[in-house]
Amino acid sequence: METLFSGIFDSELVSVISPADFMLCMICAIFIGLILAGMYMYKNRYTKSFVATLALLPAIVCAVIMMVNGNVGTGVAVAGAFSLVRFRSVPGSAREIGALFLAMGSGMIAGMGYLAYAVLFAVLLGGISVIYNKTDFGERKNAAKYKTLHVTIPENLDYSGVFDEIFADYTEKWELVNVKTTNMGSLYKLTYQLTMKNTDREKEMIDEIRCRNGNLEINVSKQDTMVSEL
Repeated sequence: METLFSGIFDSELVSVISPADFMLCMICAIFIGLILAGMYMYKNRYTKSFVATLALLPAIVCAVIMMVNGNVGTGVAVAGAFSLVRFRSVPGSAREIGALFLAMGSGMIAGMGYLAYAVLFAVLLGGISVIYNKTDFGERKNAAKYKTLHVTIPENLDYSGVFDEIFADYTEKWELVNVKTTNMGSLYKLTYQLTMKNTDREKEMIDEIRCRNGNLEINVSKQDTMVSEL
């Protein structure tokens, strides 16, 4: 039975993991994955595919680390390979990337044989992650006053400072961050980042902008940090 699980390149200098130890580490890693997946799902938006991957990732990493246990060169190569992997086809949020690294770290510790430390690591950091995300830690204060404005103007209207007088009355700070032509170049789409003085006067500001841009399309939304900016 032991020979069935031995490698063809094994030698007397290489320690072979017994099937019992392998199963123990894998069961522990799967259990850790379920803990991390449950913590991530707690009052948080998620997709089934991401949660399933998060639950399996510690076991996958654990198995890889067990197979290279004792070989420093192979371990460094595996670590480099993991750094090149794209876990998702679309960019993830900082929270998702953090959850993936937490799952990888837990799997690595379990693969090294420190099962109690792996569980402690997952529970401790997973719990701290839940606390950070459910409190106002790092939250932007007065977030409601930060707005992103998309406004369309005709091509015969010079967009340089066209709304500065209006913004001076309603905002503390404004910045033109993007200019785009549309409709075969007959229209311009401008994007502004605004810091409102009073959010209750948002409609008044929009009405004045409508008078200035010929009642073309205007869109005001909450100002969010871009996903790519971690």
